[in-house]
Parts: sequence; structure tokens; C-alpha cells
Amino acid sequence: MKIDILAIGIHPDDVELSASGTLLRQASLGHSFGLLDLSRGELGTRGNAALRTQEALEAARILGAAFREQLDIPDGLFTYSPDNLTAIIRAIRTHQPRLVLCNAIDDRHPDHGRSAKLVADACFYAGLPKIETSGPHGEQQAPWRPLAVYHYIQDKQLTPDFIVDITPWFEQKMQAILAFRSQFYDEKDPNGPKTPISGKDFLAFMEAKARVFGRPGQVQYAEGFNCARTPVVNDLFSML
Repeated sequence: MKIDILAIGIHPDDVELSASGTLLRQASLGHSFGLLDLSRGELGTRGNAALRTQEALEAARILGAAFREQLDIPDGLFTYSPDNLTAIIRAIRTHQPRLVLCNAIDDRHPDHGRSAKLVADACFYAGLPKIETSGPHGEQQAPWRPLAVYHYIQDKQLTPDFIVDITPWFEQKMQAILAFRSQFYDEKDPNGPKTPISGKDFLAFMEAKARVFGRPGQVQYAEGFNCARTPVVNDLFSML
């Protein structure tokens, strides 16, 4: 399935936490999007791979994604390798996205920065005709390079290169995040395993973070992104 935007995360909830409002906004403008989890998040302190996959599919339904796929690249222990690059290249060539959104270029979790480089490099290599890959039915795939790669900002409060106003879609974004019930505070099990996102105040932090990103643009809620390369602007008024 060809889509306009492919949103990629190393963990199943990465996209929802940091870029789902932007995807909802683009969908309202008529753009299609799909989700790609590089791993199943099996090393997460809370939940397990099967449960997180179930939650991920529910989040995709809430967002209205065209599809959600998982590559089964090992969580945490993945390497920058030809096999992992090829798996991502194959997905890019299959879906031919115009834009790719992926993990933060630098973050608290070491998987995020490593995934960011892996995906950005795969987007470049996907355009090289001498790298041959086969599609889901064994057919030889044509080269395809996305027009741009944008890195969503995650736990570290990096300075964004641009922000996206997600105010009308903030509540739906939060609904998609809450689909990952195993990862967040549960009043029925307040003594469950502690993680950086399982605290009772985490959802309040998510709102505060969106407000901080939105303030420079004088909007209520926003998401921030960094660019893999300097973008070209053809109309100064498009940046207002």
C-alpha cells in the first residue's frame, strides 16, 4: 500500500507519544499514513511483546492508520547491520512514503538515537538501484527515496526545527496513547513496576510538554521535530 507518510518507531508506543497529533492533522488534510514498529518492545519493564502488539493495533485503530506493521528487529539489542537496514529499506520501497517520521536524534533511551540513524540511512539507501530487495510476493522492488525524514522529539527537551499545531487533535492523541494501558499508571495496580513513563503524573507531563512546544507559535498544543537535512521553503507564508 502506497502512503504519504510512514511513521516509524523502535518501540510500539514511540509514534503515539511524540508524533500522533501530527499524523492526525495531516490525515485531516487528506494525507494517508501508516505505522511501522521496528521491534515489539519485548524488553519493556511492563507488559510483554504480545500484549504490546495488541495495544499497538488498538492505537492504530484510534488514529485511523492505513496499516501497522512490525519488523521484529530485537528490542534493545539491535545493531546497525545490513540485515536491519535491508528490512527497513524493503518496507520503504513497499509503501513508497513521501515523508518518513522517526525516532529522536538524541534521547534518554539509547534505542531512540540508534534507531534514528538506522532509519535515516535506510531512507537514503532505499533510493540506490544497486541495492536489490524483493517485495512481499518475491517481486524485485524499485528504488524509492522519501522526500524528507523528520525526527520527532521524545523524552529530552530538544530545540525543535519546527513545530506542528495539534490543538484540535490533542484529545484523540491522548486516547491513542492510553491504548498502551500496560505502560502507564494503573490505579488498580499502583505498586506495579516503576518506569520513567509509569508515574501518576506522566500524562500531565505529556500535556505540559505539548503546551511548551506550542507556546512559541502561540498555539495551545504542538509537537516538535528535528530535520535530517535543511528543508527548502518555496513560500515564506507557508511557515506562518
